[in-house]
Amino acid sequence: MTDAPRIAPLAPEGRDARTEELVRSLRFDPEADDMNLFATLAHHPRLLKRWSAFGGMLLAGGALPARDREVLILRTAANTEADYEWGHHLLLGRLAGLTDDEMAALASFDAVERSAGDELLVRAADELHANSIIGDDTWAGLAELYDEQQLIEVCMVVGQYHLVGFTLNSLRIAREAGVEGLPR
Repeated sequence: MTDAPRIAPLAPEGRDARTEELVRSLRFDPEADDMNLFATLAHHPRLLKRWSAFGGMLLAGGALPARDREVLILRTAANTEADYEWGHHLLLGRLAGLTDDEMAALASFDAVERSAGDELLVRAADELHANSIIGDDTWAGLAELYDEQQLIEVCMVVGQYHLVGFTLNSLRIAREAGVEGLPR
């Protein structure tokens, strides 16, 4: 098996004007190069447009606190072994208030010490990954902390980042230079 991308990122000259504008709008830094994920999905512009709107709402306009959202995303990246997503969300995790030690613990499947809130989110992400449902005990704990919109979002965030992890891994989208993978 090779690690070469199964579908190469679409170069700007291969995109129509609307797709180029969309990919450019998804840059965190307007001066940076396109991210490989978005440039690869540019092969399917209609899907990229709708998916990026959904993902963007969860990422920037959701009801969950940013820190809690990043706990769910990082744990889902670990569960799906999505090095690309892990690396890109380390910076977002730091910006949301997670420490490097807390993020390293999210990649660990050994017994590690986490705050009660983080442990509850990890259990929810793990249960969704393993069983496609949050168990009753975990749900009850979440329901003590979150309102109905946030509870819905817990499920949606984990599901969204499963989709992303599965896509990244299956298309073998390469990490950009300098983007860390999961700790091994």
